[in-house]
Amino acid sequence: MSFFSELTDQLHQSFVEQGRYQYILDGLGNTLIITIFAVILGVILGTLVSLVKVAHSNDPSKLRILNGICSLYLTVIRGTPVVVQLMIMYYIILNGTAVNEITTAILAFGINSGAYVAEIIRSGIMSVDRGQMEAGRSLGLSQRTTMVKIIFPQALKNVLPAIGNEFIALLKETSVAGYIGIQDLTKGGDIIRSITYQAFTPLLSTAAIYLVIVVGLSALLTKFERRLRRSDYR
Repeated sequence: MSFFSELTDQLHQSFVEQGRYQYILDGLGNTLIITIFAVILGVILGTLVSLVKVAHSNDPSKLRILNGICSLYLTVIRGTPVVVQLMIMYYIILNGTAVNEITTAILAFGINSGAYVAEIIRSGIMSVDRGQMEAGRSLGLSQRTTMVKIIFPQALKNVLPAIGNEFIALLKETSVAGYIGIQDLTKGGDIIRSITYQAFTPLLSTAAIYLVIVVGLSALLTKFERRLRRSDYR
């Protein structure tokens, strides 16, 4: 049997026979749901933490307790593997509750991502010249308004590539969701492998789908960055 005949036969067994492609489609759907909502949670959490850290850094007498909580959060989350955090969330924190596996994964990955997004946004805010804040205050704007309307947009533009990389990393990190019984994209490919005893087509197809999504996200981020940069020359 030639290579192409064997490949065609494997593709048929892996995806067409008994509708096994549905494992991939269901897994892809779960992967995208977890990633999208975890990104939203991570951005919200990361932005709040970064603002607390920056406010405390500018005036150490303010938000001392909140800053301590945020520092502890960053240390714990960045110092432990995401798969361990996922299992702690599922088997310990939410054990016995009505929260399902998908929501558990969203919470675990969102909290994990928030720690990294917080440091990215904080570095972006710190990179903006202090004169920008003084200029805003001299125009009669409050510190909060100056931060929201002047500092934060500039910081976001500076850190957009890093945040994009974090989103892409998060998408790939969700491949460990199978540890708590979720049929994500990786698990879908592995189920087909275990049924057909063929690793070549299901696993390479899974990798190809991840690659297509990442390339698509990278292209969108590049386009968005160019649009933001065009405003610098107006």
